[in-house]
Amino acid sequence: MGDDAADIDWEGARTVNLANWEDRVPLHEESYGIAAFDDPRHLSPVVRADLVALAPYLPSVDGLDVCHLQCHIGTDTVSLARAGARVTGVDFSPGALRSAAALAERLGVEATWVETDVLDARAAVTGDFDLVYTSIGTITWLPDLDRWAAQVAGLLREGGTFLIRDGHPALYALDEAADSLRLRYPYFSSEAPQVWDDASTYSGDGVVAHTRTYEWAHPLSDIVNALIGAGLRILRLDEGRTLPWRFSPRMVEVPDGFAWPDGERELVPCTYTIVARKDG
Repeated sequence: MGDDAADIDWEGARTVNLANWEDRVPLHEESYGIAAFDDPRHLSPVVRADLVALAPYLPSVDGLDVCHLQCHIGTDTVSLARAGARVTGVDFSPGALRSAAALAERLGVEATWVETDVLDARAAVTGDFDLVYTSIGTITWLPDLDRWAAQVAGLLREGGTFLIRDGHPALYALDEAADSLRLRYPYFSSEAPQVWDDASTYSGDGVVAHTRTYEWAHPLSDIVNALIGAGLRILRLDEGRTLPWRFSPRMVEVPDGFAWPDGERELVPCTYTIVARKDG
């Protein structure tokens, strides 16, 4: 799983990945704790953490226009709306967007939903934004970070802010099944994606029918340089010790997610967070 590079083009990989993500929708509706949103004060743990990271640079999203890229079933998008933002959620999965729209309607939350590849987001989304937001499990699905960063920059208005938090490339290079911290997968990028065949998802115990997926490794330098190349100014780069999902069975539950066992926690980062700005 993931050891071999695949000879497949972007359109072929996208089609296979979409089938897998469509399968995830009903599973994640069960495992994402959606019932907690019946409390109008509830925000997703992901958004709560990201708002803290944003606060020194964007103290509040209240009244701001926010575009959430790769929004999946909308729990984080709804959370941003509850924090006061006018939200647009973008995803390539029609099933995920139907689920997101149903959640927002049930909760009385206003939101706009746009079905498109994130690599075509600027052409598909109307307007520009004070904040472009993407968080957890996103850009490994994309082959072209320069094109991705151009979409981010194009969606931001002058003075706008971008935040990404995601799994750290160093984490993704580790063997998730090993009994110690052991490198297995490429850290550096390649034109050919890694191929995975896994019936599970990162959330809950359900299984998918379409098990094949394709993902691309991106070192931290490529991520930062793509954003700089798109004209964004990096305000902050942080690396974290915890994840909102269990990457490896050896990870232990901690108050803010999952982490490596004591003694290993200081050895490898689990996430990175970048805050950037589009200067006028």
